[in-house]
Amino acid sequence: MIKTINPATGEFLEEYEAHSTDQVDQAIKKASERQASWKSTSFADKAQLMRTAAGLLRERAEPYAALMASEMGKPIAQGKSESEKCAWVCEYYADNAEAFLADELIETDASESFVTYQPLGVILAIMPWNFPFWQVFRFAAPTLMAGNTALLKHASNVPGCALAIEDVFRDAGFPDGVFTALLVDSQGASRVIENPLVKAVSLTGSTAAGRAVAEKAASVLKKSVLELGGSDPYVILEDANLEEAVSTCVESRLINSGQSCIAAKRFIVPQSIRKAFEEKFTEAMTKKTLGDPFDDQTDIGPQARVDLRDELHQQVTKSVEKGATLLCGGFVPKGEGAYYPATVLTDVSPGSAAYDEELFGPVAAIIPVKDEGEAIRVANDSPFGLGAAVFTSDIDKGRAIAREQLEAGACFVNAFVRSDPRLPFGGIKDSGYGRELARNGILEFVNTKTVYVR
Repeated sequence: MIKTINPATGEFLEEYEAHSTDQVDQAIKKASERQASWKSTSFADKAQLMRTAAGLLRERAEPYAALMASEMGKPIAQGKSESEKCAWVCEYYADNAEAFLADELIETDASESFVTYQPLGVILAIMPWNFPFWQVFRFAAPTLMAGNTALLKHASNVPGCALAIEDVFRDAGFPDGVFTALLVDSQGASRVIENPLVKAVSLTGSTAAGRAVAEKAASVLKKSVLELGGSDPYVILEDANLEEAVSTCVESRLINSGQSCIAAKRFIVPQSIRKAFEEKFTEAMTKKTLGDPFDDQTDIGPQARVDLRDELHQQVTKSVEKGATLLCGGFVPKGEGAYYPATVLTDVSPGSAAYDEELFGPVAAIIPVKDEGEAIRVANDSPFGLGAAVFTSDIDKGRAIAREQLEAGACFVNAFVRSDPRLPFGGIKDSGYGRELARNGILEFVNTKTVYVR
């Protein structure tokens, strides 16, 4: 049985029966059988279904936001925005999939030669709890529009979200078996990867989970796409507009109560502006409201689970023991719920958790440096490479730093890192490989096939 707990109150929510091995095998078989006809469905027909799904996501934004708030603590206003973003990605691929996958004529010595893009078959998605709808739809929309069918193994604390997503596709009119949620544990997911009817796997999650999934997929020679953790550096140069930089940095650090792989986590600041940045940043962080995720005025809800909150607090405590200075927060509030306040650490140095590890919660690590050169070095001094940002009034310099010097899959100038259906998304180093979104995302799970005609 799978039990869900409200992280804001600690109260029991609901109990779900896990799928048996036989049920999972039947779901995989059905997905494979359905893919044989789904791959031949016209782009126009698939697009119509995807647009219907987008409409349902907008119609159901409030109850879905409430579900997210209940299962993993997302502030309700952010949950509504998440449903809207899911609708956007559905419409984006409904509008663009056919053009993305059109045959490409290549001139050779053949009478005709071209590249065509054909679906692989059944694709497994292993998804996390932090964006329980968005992470799934940014995988599902391109995967289904390409003519694949999809299986979802969602995080164990959001089974209600998993089944709600399955409802969206079913209620939109997608044929039975095109998208199926599997209520299984990690061992069950491993069995799904091994099944010969499953052709590839996409995972969003921790680096440790990514290594395990990559190893399993490689052992059966199946493609994997991994979007893993991040410790995104935000470099604030001396000539940056400090007010705008602080506002943007705070917003990024606290998205989803700090539980985002692409949230700003390390703030790298030259000594010349350190004091001013620390004062403005700390003041802005302390003004954010920690509270009930069902309150529209809440900025920071609870962490998704008590154990995750406690792990975050241990990272803060260990960092202070290693010499970091606590500017605000850094304590476990009294009372029920997995709450943790906005926290700012400075004097963060190598060897401390705040420097070396991902802080998955509302904790900011300020790292003072002497100059721009050291700032770039420190930004890249991480096993992660998901996102990065630089703030400067010199746009040419910012563009050059983002393009050539920062080691990450997405580099932003004077803005916080975010995902957008129109732009490829993914990381390097321990942040994974492969890309989601844009044309790159839909090409991950197709066979890029060469056809040569004499």
